[in-house]
Amino acid sequence: MTGNHRNSSITRRRALVVTGGTVAAGGFAVAGYQSAFADTADATDSTGATATGACMTLMSSVTEGPYYLDGALVRKDITEGKSGVPLTLRLTVVDATDGCTPVKGAAVEIWHCDAWGYYSGYTTANPGGSAPAESEDGSTANDNTYLRGYQIANANGVVKFETIFPGWYTPRTCHIHVKVHTGGEKEDGTYEGGTVNYTGQLFFDDTIAEEIFALEPYSRHSGSYTTLDDDMVYDGGGASSGLLTLKAVHKADPSKGYKGSLSLAIDPDAENTGAGSGGGGTPPSGAPSGEPPSGAPSESASPSASASS
Repeated sequence: MTGNHRNSSITRRRALVVTGGTVAAGGFAVAGYQSAFADTADATDSTGATATGACMTLMSSVTEGPYYLDGALVRKDITEGKSGVPLTLRLTVVDATDGCTPVKGAAVEIWHCDAWGYYSGYTTANPGGSAPAESEDGSTANDNTYLRGYQIANANGVVKFETIFPGWYTPRTCHIHVKVHTGGEKEDGTYEGGTVNYTGQLFFDDTIAEEIFALEPYSRHSGSYTTLDDDMVYDGGGASSGLLTLKAVHKADPSKGYKGSLSLAIDPDAENTGAGSGGGGTPPSGAPSGEPPSGAPSESASPSASASS
């Protein structure tokens, strides 16, 4: 389960710390949503900044959770054949300390569970409730790499992923993990070096999530789903806490998929350890932790690997 110049950014950054992150409000969420899926939008529209230069709340950093792995591939399509409701995810990285200007070249990394609640690298961890074994999904996905990937932000700070709507696992609501890195570079099909500036999670409206979970293959995972209000990580802050704006591809048929958008307002001069608030659930015993997955395919070996759009 959102006219400034660098010579005033230090004062603004101090204000962020003192006030808990609020820069300004007004108009940002609407502008960001309208521009989120416009490939030809100019830099101002793509950041979602208003004509008056209003910015937004600095994103709330939270825990990276127990299922993180290094070495994810730089690629747009991260599904590897995993079945589920299609989700096109479009994220815009902006500098909250500098009038929400785009952060060109930022590396956005995401990872999430499959339709039954399983993460790559942790495929034997019980997702809670009653679910088939991960191996029964019939896909050819690599057990160490599916539903993980990086994209590099373009000049407008925009990245785009093709994935599936995540499932759920006990005791968490439906979510996607996200990190924003700067200062590194693409190397051997992944992203190396630099600094993690933001660690967060992306969340989904309960009504939409529960509608999706009634569909195949999600419906084969039964049990008690945790809503946003009861989640241990989501704090109710809306877009600034990671709540996605969702738009159905076909209103009458949710199985056709969704488009999700959000602007990530970060401080590119800050470093984040990934130890933020909330918990991610209990890590499975004997599971890998933070090491590059062994046997992971190279970028050239993965048909879904691609450069950022």
